[in-house]
Amino acid sequence: MLRAICVAVLVVHSSFCDEVTHKYEEGDRVWVYGNKIGPFNNPLETYGYFDVLPWCEPHSKVAKKPTLGEALTGDELIKLDVNVEFKKDTSRKQICRKTLSQADADVLKAAIKEQYWYQLFLDDLPTWAAVGKIVKGEYMMYTHQRFSLGYNNNHVVLANMTAENKVAVAEGVELEFTYSVEWKASKIQFDNRFRRYLDESFFEHNIHWVSVLNSFMMVFVLACIVMIVLLRTLKADYARYDKDIDDDGTEFRDESGWKQVHSEVFRVPPQHVLLCALVGTGYQLVVLLFCLIFIAIASVVYADRGALLTYGVISYAITSSVAGYASGRQFVHYAAAGPAISKDWKRTTLLTASLLPGTIAAMIFLLNLVAVYYNSQQAIPFTTMVAVVLIWLFVSLPLVVVGTFIGRHRKKVDILRVSQIPRHIPEKSHYSHGWIAAGGILPFGSIFIELYFVFTSFWNYKYYYVYGFMLLVYVILLLVTMCLAVVFTYYLLNSEDYRWQWSSFALGASTSGYVFLYSVYFFLFKTNMAGFFMTMFYFGYMALFCGALAILCGTVSFITADMFVNRIYRNIKLE
Repeated sequence: MLRAICVAVLVVHSSFCDEVTHKYEEGDRVWVYGNKIGPFNNPLETYGYFDVLPWCEPHSKVAKKPTLGEALTGDELIKLDVNVEFKKDTSRKQICRKTLSQADADVLKAAIKEQYWYQLFLDDLPTWAAVGKIVKGEYMMYTHQRFSLGYNNNHVVLANMTAENKVAVAEGVELEFTYSVEWKASKIQFDNRFRRYLDESFFEHNIHWVSVLNSFMMVFVLACIVMIVLLRTLKADYARYDKDIDDDGTEFRDESGWKQVHSEVFRVPPQHVLLCALVGTGYQLVVLLFCLIFIAIASVVYADRGALLTYGVISYAITSSVAGYASGRQFVHYAAAGPAISKDWKRTTLLTASLLPGTIAAMIFLLNLVAVYYNSQQAIPFTTMVAVVLIWLFVSLPLVVVGTFIGRHRKKVDILRVSQIPRHIPEKSHYSHGWIAAGGILPFGSIFIELYFVFTSFWNYKYYYVYGFMLLVYVILLLVTMCLAVVFTYYLLNSEDYRWQWSSFALGASTSGYVFLYSVYFFLFKTNMAGFFMTMFYFGYMALFCGALAILCGTVSFITADMFVNRIYRNIKLE
């Protein structure tokens, strides 16, 4: 009995040191994990470490239990038969021997031709190496792994792995896979051990600061234009409209301008259920992105595999109440203008809860079919799908319902009278129809440079860490969108077109169209991606990103236009 207890204590101690504290005593086992393998030019086309190439498989495959974020990003860590002991050097040691068959040789040659790489983890520090290379037309494979490790007190602070010993790949060749370990003391602090993976010269380049400065100048110019509209033009409009009757009793008639549609601006828009759901989802995305950026600034999310995605799923579920409240509140406004639609609140609630998750689920299901067909590690496990669905069903959906209930039962806002018969909208010039599409150029221009850094980090093996820049650019994007919404809505109403709800939403959403076009340019000219698998995943993820951006920017534009409309029409005298 005592012996069993001692063994259990030793096992728990070993696991605790390895997985939690990252503290080791001399001679403690430091596990090496194999994660993924795939072609270098296709970052997401990854496969299980032992699923593609004829490696030396461990005696028993023991996988590290993944977190939610790791499972969603396709990380599956399996312990390797590489015995690394803390502070103890190891000379060349054999892992296994393997004689290549013709099939094995063909697989290795194809992998070397496509520049396959693989990733290992040692104490949560990543290392990468190429499978082999072509030398003078001959396919050569690396069979030796040389680990150069650094320690500071009882922490592992440095991990390098160099692939060596090229051997020609051919049928009947016997490959001897070996490894060696060398430890050296290091001055790197444990808290800073991940900084060597950050490309500071790339992300903190002067152009990054210049782009933010240029964006601020754009905001300043737009803000000046808005101030002119609000303080000068509107002031003159108010002065004119307030003189409906002159001193001598003669009526002052103005047959044009935004006052003429005062009985139309609060009319219930077409597809009001969809608009309420979009606005509610947009509110949630605005709050969610702020939460994630602040979390990323406050913590070192890039050092934890899948951490940001885990925070994203949890934060999305928690902020669902925001979507429900905003959607319910918007629906109340429309129900006050058109009581006949009051029964649509249930459909609005359900659509708000399922609009974005349903779209993401449909796209992920399609990409999952591709990943399963290719036997890729990007295929999301069924248990992970079930976990995400349960989070939505038992956390997100109830919070949307609660938020909708609170939003619907808040004090109702009085709105101006809506006429029974819709007013005729004057015919517009042809160029005016392009305002909405052109409106997205300025918001896109304010985030263009940051998009390059974000895309490069996601699609080109770089760790994004400058979330302070992202926060500034995000705020600039919101301000530019708000300024444009005010100017656009004023001129739309001044042309006696009262259909501002969907127009203002489309104005903000048009930004995503330019972002998607830029993603096409980035794919064609800034990457070397190829193949059906990578094309599907790239444009699938970009479509989801641009769709979410369209909802976010569209909502910000709509909110601003709504506030502007309510403000100006409550300040005029209506007979």
